Amino acid sequence: MKSSQSQSAQLEQRLIDFAVRIVRLSANLPSSFAGAHFGKQILRSGSAPALLYGEARAAESDKDFRHKCSLALKELRETHINLKIIQQSELYAADRLAALLDENNQLISIFVRTVRTMDDRINQTKN
Repeated sequence: MKSSQSQSAQLEQRLIDFAVRIVRLSANLPSSFAGAHFGKQILRSGSAPALLYGEARAAESDKDFRHKCSLALKELRETHINLKIIQQSELYAADRLAALLDENNQLISIFVRTVRTMDDRINQTKN
């Protein structure tokens, strides 16, 4: 990424990269019923944060931005659970999931901070 990119553009690209990794993971899960089920589940939850953050960047207000970021956070948390289920059920090699789980956790942390910051900003404008 170029250093001249804004933080929001960098985060958006990071979410897109994460979604691409999820697409590849879902494509490589076994064709069993469980593999297909969790492939579809993780494809939805793992790609949603990039789409939601894209919407958030065009938010009409702080409340709208906060709402869309909180939805992205929920999807990231759902993705985390899906990754853990895939890992523990041995649908995919655990060592190949480690970096994806780490990135997922980092993105969750970013969105937790973002939502808290927005809560503070919204509460300050009320006072």
